[in-house]
Amino acid sequence: MKITKIVSFQLDWGEPGRPGAEAYGGRAAFVRVETEDGLFGLGEASPMEGGFVPLTIIARRMAPFLIGKDALDHEVLQEQLLHKLIKLGPEYAVTSAIAALDIAFWDLKGKAFNQPVYKLLGGAWRTAMPCYASIGGNAKRSVDEVLRAVEKRVTKEGVKAVKIRWDADRTNIDLDLPGDIAKARAVRKLLGDDFMLGFDANNAYSVGGAMRVGRVLEELNYDWFEEPVQHYHVSAMGEVAQRLDITVSAGEQTYTLQGVKDLINAGVRMVQPDPIKMGGISGMRQCAALAHAYGVELVPHQTQPSIGHLANMHIMATMMHLAKPVELNSDWERASLVFKNPSEPTNGVLTVPAGPGLGAEYDAAEMERRTIPIA
Repeated sequence: MKITKIVSFQLDWGEPGRPGAEAYGGRAAFVRVETEDGLFGLGEASPMEGGFVPLTIIARRMAPFLIGKDALDHEVLQEQLLHKLIKLGPEYAVTSAIAALDIAFWDLKGKAFNQPVYKLLGGAWRTAMPCYASIGGNAKRSVDEVLRAVEKRVTKEGVKAVKIRWDADRTNIDLDLPGDIAKARAVRKLLGDDFMLGFDANNAYSVGGAMRVGRVLEELNYDWFEEPVQHYHVSAMGEVAQRLDITVSAGEQTYTLQGVKDLINAGVRMVQPDPIKMGGISGMRQCAALAHAYGVELVPHQTQPSIGHLANMHIMATMMHLAKPVELNSDWERASLVFKNPSEPTNGVLTVPAGPGLGAEYDAAEMERRTIPIA
């Protein structure tokens, strides 16, 4: 399957009639890989800052290298690209670009063999998975506003698990520990003792602050405590993880397999790398093997509602031990503007498409209308 064309582009989620793209979800960062037999695969990069950096690296440095190569050699080709371009930054810039290409190659491979990706990965332990509502922006909300946001998502999506996120200013730590604790208590009271709950601090605490909040979360029977301290303080993250009984998770800002290993060695027992930030589907397979070898949980971070979502579903379907639900971020509805099978749950459950490749179904004309090419 000779590669003939690679196009990196943004997809504008702006809804007609609204004042602009930023009013409704911004833009996604996509790549399309085409082959001589007329097949193509779609992949997705991290959309941070519009995804300009990984998309530009794909367009200007990776695509010329890949044209004419065999798409079935993609893991070898990607390893060559990683080492060829490693000085551009192995964390985010290059790894997210490779992640997008990898997802596109797996989508392409599935279409070539007329099989869903999970079949090519060795089969699924499950094709229907519960999801958790990932609810952000709670640092700026009052207790009552947090409760309204949580109740709205639970009622709408029928989920049986929720993660409340802080999304606070990372330059100010331990800003409002009593307020954060009050919100955690209120959410537990609202949803009841048996409801699965996660608390994502988004790097908001010092070690001392994390210990104070974490002990309350243990008392409230929260299921996990995500990124309590700054992600780059790996030893501090490990210290919190080892001193608390609650499962401490980290890894959404970890971009290499070696970085995931460092988190595990520090004491983190639930790792959360993101398939559109590091390695794509192939990278998550490596992380799954690493997590299994060390006896820790792999629960991928994933907030994008279309291609990234489908890639994550295929990955999680193939994992033998899956103790946590699939992440479902807010504003997933924006994907329905283009995709016919966006990340919409049924009674809190998501189903992996059984079609070839990722199984994405979309309106080609609408996608073309919303496409913004990256030169």
